[in-house]
Amino acid sequence: MTAAFSSISEFKSLLQNAAGPDQAAIAGAEERNAQLTKPQGALGRLEDLAIWYAGWRGTPKPEITNPQVIIFAGNHGVAARGVSAFPPEVTVQMVANFEHGGAAINQLSKAFGASMDVCALELDRPTEDFTKAPAMSEAELVEALVAGWNAVNPEADLLVTGEMGIGNTTSASAIAAALFGGEAADWTGRGTGVDDAALKAKTEVVAEGLQQHPKAAQDSLEALRCLGGRELAGMAGAIARARVEGIPVILDGFICCAAAATLEHAVSGALDHAVAGHLSAEGAHGQVLKNLGKEPLISVGMRLGEGSGAALAIGVLKGAVACHSGMMTFAEAGVAAG
Repeated sequence: MTAAFSSISEFKSLLQNAAGPDQAAIAGAEERNAQLTKPQGALGRLEDLAIWYAGWRGTPKPEITNPQVIIFAGNHGVAARGVSAFPPEVTVQMVANFEHGGAAINQLSKAFGASMDVCALELDRPTEDFTKAPAMSEAELVEALVAGWNAVNPEADLLVTGEMGIGNTTSASAIAAALFGGEAADWTGRGTGVDDAALKAKTEVVAEGLQQHPKAAQDSLEALRCLGGRELAGMAGAIARARVEGIPVILDGFICCAAAATLEHAVSGALDHAVAGHLSAEGAHGQVLKNLGKEPLISVGMRLGEGSGAALAIGVLKGAVACHSGMMTFAEAGVAAG
């Protein structure tokens, strides 16, 4: 497949030129919603979700029949600093688990009728330790963005991106701090469950990374290059492809949202096609969502990653769309409107 872009500037241009939602479809969906056999607003946020989804799919009466879940995996040089409760070998082992159908995300994808793909990105070649050098060169960042872009099925009607990569909450914390400001401690949490000493060390690593790469605070894609990982870039590339294709996205937890935030900071409106699937138990996730202006669909204390919270939220969005498109209008049902 020929790459859609070969540089960061070309990637950014694709985002800048992406079309918005179909306004006629939104108007038609709003009109339909007003005629359905229910009191106005009785389905709460589900009504807004269905109308939002209709706009991106270009039809006032949409269906969700082909959701896609993509799990991106990458390894991080910064993991050598002891920032995770698990060794880097776990990334490879979990990829095998995904491929054999044994992980939580496999079960959730199956439960909500989503296809699931695994995209492992050079697991034998970790990114650089970002406290010493940029995590990726520009060419490596472009390669990971292209991998994410190409992983999206253009026939999908909904996208969830998830991740696996020991050390990637450290990268996400550093990116969030670069994008949103504040101290490293404001954005650094326990990730896989590190103890107090490891959390302190992890926070120091994030602070070192920010000091090492001051330009990351001025350029979000530079933050992704210098502080991120291949799987974070893969998610960003996939979410960008979905924006260009008009495929709605459900965002997962802290790591996914940190990666996605680099797109919104690069091009305002780049995440208009995305909703927040859930509120993670990872402490800084709520603040990232607040900065992005996204209200989570569910909050059940999850902090697994893998796209699991977003996959669970597929059910909420499917319910919204099913009610909107499947219910009868007052006229069709022969019910007197109030």
